[in-house]
Amino acid sequence: MEDAILLSRDEQQIVTLTLNNPLKMNAMNLEMWQRLGDLMQELDADDSVRCIVVRGAGERAFSAGADIEEFPRTRLNKAQAMAYGKVTHRAMQAVSASRHPTLAVIQGACVGGGLELASVCDMRLCGESSRFGAPINRLGLVMSYGELGGLVALAGPAVALEIVLEGRVFDAAEALQKGLVNRVVPDASVQDEGAAAARRIAAGAPLVARWHKDFVRRLAQPQPLTDSEQEVAYDCFETEDFQIGYRAFLAKQRPAFIGR
Repeated sequence: MEDAILLSRDEQQIVTLTLNNPLKMNAMNLEMWQRLGDLMQELDADDSVRCIVVRGAGERAFSAGADIEEFPRTRLNKAQAMAYGKVTHRAMQAVSASRHPTLAVIQGACVGGGLELASVCDMRLCGESSRFGAPINRLGLVMSYGELGGLVALAGPAVALEIVLEGRVFDAAEALQKGLVNRVVPDASVQDEGAAAARRIAAGAPLVARWHKDFVRRLAQPQPLTDSEQEVAYDCFETEDFQIGYRAFLAKQRPAFIGR
């Protein structure tokens, strides 16, 4: 099971999770979804993590979606599909709710379940020849609420409906126009640009990154902010990282944040 999703970590505490099914364009099978959920749960409890990068093995695909060849064994009827859905939704929710910044680095195909997974990451960077879409209407399948929610939140209901109703696969330029990705870079630069973005994220104060994620999620809710919620925005002034940050700025030095 450890081979389903590969984990590596560098000296900046940037964790890279690699979807490892390259012979099938990193199509996601049950084992991969289970492993992804387990790893994200473990990483969420690790305060040393500064950024989580999600990518596909090889250069052909981030993920081509579901591994349809396993359907006769795992998703042949409603009961099986509901059990399978609990695993996929757990993994998607773990990525969506991660305390740590998440970055999808996309090369090649990012369709179906791959697009659903990328949509719940905080940021998405792709190559010029990347392709996007969700042609599941040709399989007679729907995106369940847990799978569709990230896409709706990212691109809005009109774009999400266009994607699932047409089932069309489109290029990176259109994905950028639709708001599905943050940046499109030359294919040869995808990994370097992804690594540079992750380093910039990891160089920031980790508590600040977590607060910003919380704030953005809260602002998406319609209820007015309470006084106590407003007050949380000033808690950063009580942290050691604030002392480190402003002193480093005045001294024209690079800050070395400690996450306290």
